[in-house]
Amino acid sequence: MVEKDSFLYDKKIIFNKMKLKSILNLVLISTILLSCGHDKSEKKIEEMASKETSGFNYNVEQFADVKILRYQIPGWEALTLKEQKLVYYLTQAGLSGRDIMWDQNYRHNLKIRKALEHVYANYSGDKTSDDWSAFETYLKRVWFSNGIHHHYSNDKIKPVFSSDYLKALLSETKTVLEGEAFNVIFNDVDSKKVNQAKDVDNVALSAVNFYGPNVTNADAESFYKTKVSPNPKKPLSFGLNSQLVKENGKIKERVYKSGGLYGEAIDEIVKWLELAKGVAENEAQGHALGLLIEYYKTGDLQTWDDYNVTWTAATDGNIDYINSFIEVYNDPLGYSGSYESIIQINDFDMSQKMKVVSDNAQWFEDNSTLMDAHKKENVVGVTYKVVNVAGEAGDASPSTPIGVNLPNANWIRTAVGSKSVSLGNIINASNNAGNTDRLKEFVHDDEELLNHEKHGELADKLETALHEVIGHASGQLNPGVGETKETLKNYASTLEEGRADLVALYYMYHPKLQELGLVEDWEAVGKASYDSYIRNGLITQLIRLNLGDNVEEAHMRNRQWISAWVFEKGKPSNIIEKVSRYGKTYFNINDYTKLRELFGQLLRETQRIKSEGDYKAVEALVEGYGVKVDQDIHGEVLERNKQFISAPYTGYVNPVLVAEINDDGDITGVNVTQPKTFVSQMLDYSKHYGFLPEVN
Repeated sequence: MVEKDSFLYDKKIIFNKMKLKSILNLVLISTILLSCGHDKSEKKIEEMASKETSGFNYNVEQFADVKILRYQIPGWEALTLKEQKLVYYLTQAGLSGRDIMWDQNYRHNLKIRKALEHVYANYSGDKTSDDWSAFETYLKRVWFSNGIHHHYSNDKIKPVFSSDYLKALLSETKTVLEGEAFNVIFNDVDSKKVNQAKDVDNVALSAVNFYGPNVTNADAESFYKTKVSPNPKKPLSFGLNSQLVKENGKIKERVYKSGGLYGEAIDEIVKWLELAKGVAENEAQGHALGLLIEYYKTGDLQTWDDYNVTWTAATDGNIDYINSFIEVYNDPLGYSGSYESIIQINDFDMSQKMKVVSDNAQWFEDNSTLMDAHKKENVVGVTYKVVNVAGEAGDASPSTPIGVNLPNANWIRTAVGSKSVSLGNIINASNNAGNTDRLKEFVHDDEELLNHEKHGELADKLETALHEVIGHASGQLNPGVGETKETLKNYASTLEEGRADLVALYYMYHPKLQELGLVEDWEAVGKASYDSYIRNGLITQLIRLNLGDNVEEAHMRNRQWISAWVFEKGKPSNIIEKVSRYGKTYFNINDYTKLRELFGQLLRETQRIKSEGDYKAVEALVEGYGVKVDQDIHGEVLERNKQFISAPYTGYVNPVLVAEINDDGDITGVNVTQPKTFVSQMLDYSKHYGFLPEVN
C-alpha cells in the first residue's frame, strides 16, 4: 500500500505533506557514511552533511494548483561505485517504463502529450499572450498528472484557451492532433479518470485505460469470476498486469509483458534490470531481480508472487527498489496495477530508531480492539525503514508518496511479512519548502497551534510508522472469505487505508509510545496527532475539491469517513465540538481519551467488515460519511484559503544521475546533478524514455 496521501500528507497532504524533523537528515547522512564501511572522520562527515543541506534551493516553480520542488540524495558520495551503479541501473529501468503510466491513465494521453510537446518545442510565434501562457500552464498540468486528468480529483483538466487557438498552434508547428484525441481536450467525454460513484457502471464511466471503451462492470466481474488460483490459500493477483478489452463481444485479456502490451518499454526495463542484477549487493537481492525480470518477460502471476516473497525477505543491503505494476487505486474495481518505480537508499539511523515499532508489532496486535478471531496470532516479517529516494517514475512521479508498504497480497503479508518505508529526503524537502500560514488559519486556538509546532512533526512521523508497519500488517480475513477487491469491490482501497489509519490513531494517544522511548510526552504528541487528523478530515483537505464536488479519492474518503463518524458518534458527549467564530468554522476536541475509544470502536468495525467481506456495511460507511461534503463549510474553507499563494499539491523533479564512462565503455563514476526546470526534465524524459507508440 502506498501512503500517497495519508493522514500525514497534507501530506501531499493535507495538509500538505507530512513532516519529519529535518535535523534527522543530518544524523541519517552521518550514519549512512559510517555504515557503508568507509573510513571517514567525524569532521569530514559533518562537512559533507553541511555541504548537502546548506544553501540548497528546494523550490522549482509553481503553477495552477501545483508547486514543484527538488530533493537531494543525502550520502550519495559515501556509496561505493558498485552501489552507485546499482542505483543508476535501477533508476534507468524505472524511467524506461514512464510512458506505460501515461497510457494506463488514458488511451489518448501519449498522442496528446507528444503533440503538445511538439508545439511547445517548435512554436515561434507570440509567447507573451495570455493564450500562450494558458497553453504552457495546461501542458505543465498534463505533465504533472501523467495525462489529461487531474492526478488527485480525477477530473479532466480544463484548458483556459480555445480549440481554435490550439488548432492555430498545431497548424503553425505542423503538428497533427485530430479526431477524438483533439476533441476530448475540450468536450465532456471521458470526464473522470476513475469514477467511484455509487450505483453507476464504474468501469464504463472511468476513462482509465485498464479497460477497453466498451467494457462494463459486469463484463469485468464475470471475467474474473472464472479465474481460479491453483492454491486457494495463496490467491494469484488476477488482473494486476493486464488490460481487459472486448473483441467481437468477448472479453480478452492483454497482458503487460515482453512481446505483449507495453512490450517495447518492458524490454528496456528488462535491459536495465539485467545490468542491475549484475551488480546486486547480495545473492538474495540478485535472486529477486532475476524473478522480476522473468515476470516481465512472461507476465506469469505465479512468478510475480515468487518475486514478492523473495523481495520481501531480502532485507540486507544499502539499496532497495520498487518496480512494476503495483497499486490498484486507479482501477475502479481494484484489479489492475499502475506502473511505479522508486529507488531507495537506506537511512540507517532513522531506520534503527523506528525498528522498535516493528519489533513490537505483536504487542500492538494483541492489545488492539479487534475481535479475537480477527487478530493475527503471529505477526511476522514487518520491516520499517527510512530511506532516501534516488529516483522515481510512473505513478510515483512527479506526485510522490511519502511512505509505502508492500507487498499488497494478504497471504504474503501474513506468511512472510512486508516492507514499510518512509521517504525521508522527500519529507525533508517538503519541510524546507513549506510554510505554516495555512495551519494558523485553520487551527482552533493558540494552544492547538503551539502544541502542533512543538510535537506535530514527531506525531506525523509516528503516524506514518504505525500506519505502515502496524496498520497494514494488522488483522486477518475469516477462513473462506475472498480478497477485499472481490468482496468490497470499489470500496476496498478506502477501507484498507482507513483501517490502517485507525490502527495508528488508536495507539497515537497511548503511554506505550513513551514506554518504548519513542516520545517524551505521549499525551502532547497524541493530541497533536488527533488535532491534525480531525482538522484535516473535516476542513483542510476540502481545499483540494471544487465547490459542489463529492469526495472521490480513496485516501480523502477514508479521512473524511473516519472524522465524520467519530464527530457524529461523539455528539452526545460533545467529544468534538464544532465552533463558529467570526464566521469561521473550527473543530475542537474536548475529550481525547473518549475520542480514542471511538477510534477503537471504528477500528473493530472496519476490521470486521474486511474480515467478513461485508459489502453492505462498507457501502453504508463510505457513502454515509465519506462522499458527501457539507457545502456551507466547503464554500467557507475555499474562501478562507484564497489568501494563501502556496499551492495545495506538491510534486518533485528528480535528481539526474550522470554516468561517467571510460573508453572501454565501463562506468567509472556516477554524478548527481539537478534539473534546472520542470519543463526541461519533462522534455528530456520524453526524448530519452519515450519507448511506446502513441496507440497501444
